[in-house]
Parts: sequence; structure tokens; C-alpha cells
Amino acid sequence: MTERPEDRSKVMRAVKGRDTGLEMIVRRLAHGMGYRYRLHRKDLPGKPDLVFPGRRKVIFVHGCFWHQHDCPRGARAPKSSRDYWIPKLERNKQRDAENEARLRERGWAVLVIWECETKDRDALGARIRTFLDG
Repeated sequence: MTERPEDRSKVMRAVKGRDTGLEMIVRRLAHGMGYRYRLHRKDLPGKPDLVFPGRRKVIFVHGCFWHQHDCPRGARAPKSSRDYWIPKLERNKQRDAENEARLRERGWAVLVIWECETKDRDALGARIRTFLDG
């Protein structure tokens, strides 16, 4: 199936940076377990998706493709405009690592939840609880 450039542009414009479906899954899960959090604190590196200030812990929710996870979905390479997309995706990955390092230097614990991990809600809930209570 070949898409027209204007169709692809429409799809790309619809990609959100916050309040994504994945992020909402994690928020609802954490809230349902009784955890309270702040969203996208601008004073922290990378503006973490969920911030637990009293615990000095943050959670990032990453899409596998956009942040280049090593799962099958994240390992896919763009089929067109590769000269643009491959360096951009690499910069995303590099920026993520830098933001994590800066947060850890400031005394924050960091948990990254990948898109592929949101499929098993029980395991995800256990992972969140272990991270926040540990």
C-alpha cells in the first residue's frame, strides 16, 4: 500500500506529544493504585510524563518507534525520507539518554515504560508499584 505524501503529512500532524493513549493508560493505572502525580514538569529535564515529587521519581512513557526501543516495532526503519528520519530518531534516543542522566544526577529515580509493555496491564502495574514503593 502506497500512501500519498499529503496523506502521510496528515497522519504525522496527528501525532501528539502529550496526553497520548499510552500515557493515559499509565496515568489511569497509577491513579487507580492510589498514586498521585504531577504532569510534564517543565523544570525537570525532558519534562517527564508523570512526576512523583515526594518520592523524587519520574516516569517516561515512550513510543517504541519514536524512541527506538529494541523491540520489533521500535526496530522498524522509515521507508521514505530516510535522510531526515533516521538522524531525527537517533537524536530522540540520544536526548532521552541525556535527560535520564541529568535527572539521576539531580537525585531523581527514572522509569521508562515502553509502548510494547502497556499490553500486559497486570505486569505493568506490578512494575510501577515496585518502582514507586521500592
